[in-house]
Amino acid sequence: RRGLKAGGFVKMTEIQRGAIPRALAGRDILGEARTGSGKTLAFLVPLVESLFRERWSRMDGLGALAVSPTRELAYQIFQVLAAVGAQHEFSAGCIVGGRALEEEQKAVASMNILVATPGRLLQHLDESPGFYASGLRMLVLDEADRILDFGFQETVHHILGHLPSERQTQLFSATLRTGVQRLGKAALRSPEVVSVHSGAESRTPDRLKQVYMVVPLEQKVDTLFSFLRSHSQKKIIVFVSACKQVRFFYEAFRKLKPGPAVMELHGRQSLTKRLLTFQEFTEREHAVALFCTDIAARGVDFPAVDWVVQMDCPDTADSYIHRVGRTARYQSGGNSILLLLPSERAFVTKLAAARVTVRSISAKQSKVTTIQGKLSGLLAGDGAVKHLAQKAFVSYMRSVRLMKDKDVFDADALPGEAFSQSLGLAGVPELGNLGAEADLEKNPLKKQKNQTALQRLKDKIKQKREAKKGA
Repeated sequence: RRGLKAGGFVKMTEIQRGAIPRALAGRDILGEARTGSGKTLAFLVPLVESLFRERWSRMDGLGALAVSPTRELAYQIFQVLAAVGAQHEFSAGCIVGGRALEEEQKAVASMNILVATPGRLLQHLDESPGFYASGLRMLVLDEADRILDFGFQETVHHILGHLPSERQTQLFSATLRTGVQRLGKAALRSPEVVSVHSGAESRTPDRLKQVYMVVPLEQKVDTLFSFLRSHSQKKIIVFVSACKQVRFFYEAFRKLKPGPAVMELHGRQSLTKRLLTFQEFTEREHAVALFCTDIAARGVDFPAVDWVVQMDCPDTADSYIHRVGRTARYQSGGNSILLLLPSERAFVTKLAAARVTVRSISAKQSKVTTIQGKLSGLLAGDGAVKHLAQKAFVSYMRSVRLMKDKDVFDADALPGEAFSQSLGLAGVPELGNLGAEADLEKNPLKKQKNQTALQRLKDKIKQKREAKKGA
């Protein structure tokens, strides 16, 4: 109680009122609540309290596990755990990919509570001597729908195979779609379903003001720059489709200085760099714009974000909801703006079908400043930024080509030459074979080269398991 009060957690949210008493009574929980509703405390309070009631000590080993789909969310859960559990003497750790496994192996066996990403947790369960989960009392699967989106279903099932059947489990998700329910059947026993927003008129927070603007592709960069200039004192998150776009806009805009300080967050950064950026953006109160990919779109809580700008159309309505969920969290207000191409207007209908209403607005042309000349001059004098511009162009064109929803995304409608000029490029970069990704299965070496480190790790674990079965 003292830890909660010291952390400023005084009044419970709806999901907390529904889940905490049931979890404290020992029931498994299947929780559904939209983003920003306070799910983290809904499972951490029972987790800490249950171990406290059992007088769990450092000698008792691992008592609780919280599994998160991303490193950033795992880190944030751990921060909240450290705050609310400050009055207790449990040993706790956060294990995620990106660090040397050997460093974690030295400490992991002595932890009472672990927050982990699925791939790294399974790797420790398979490979770390002295690390056992046979006495586990509570398992938490947070952002279960995103765990499935990231392809961790098989990994989670392998993790469940390492855990005792006599345990309490809490599973939380923004939606209880079919895949989440299947995972719930595998992980939970006669759960209490706590759903607090399933019947709501909107799947986004009431205090969130949502607008969209139809902008031709060749005008997007000017529109974004002008938006940042006119909102220079605000705290802003800008979502784009690919890491290469983040790199280009970060390097170009920090030189062209639209007004707010600019930062970057994407999956190609080292774990240390990502966490430092995450922490710095969290601590800034205003006059900052964070360029990022969807890596930051789920679960993490950036305080007091004024605007979410979606420069590129998300792949689905669910992704849109996750992105705008970075603002208007808990009892705060917030704003979001979505930039759609003329060929992407159908996405508004997709949002309406998902119970999301967005209002159309138009840009005031008098406030839109063109920076094409400045970008051209920058690229002419800086070969590194020019290279990033070329990569950003190709990455964006490829991302649209690979989108599954062809009702919304039409790669053939993209004006390549005008778009490249808007980035400051004198010519259109060579696109190569944009359909090559579809043929990766036929080329194992190329497939491995294009995989993330996480996917390579998952394949390695799978191969080891198959080898053991064969033996």
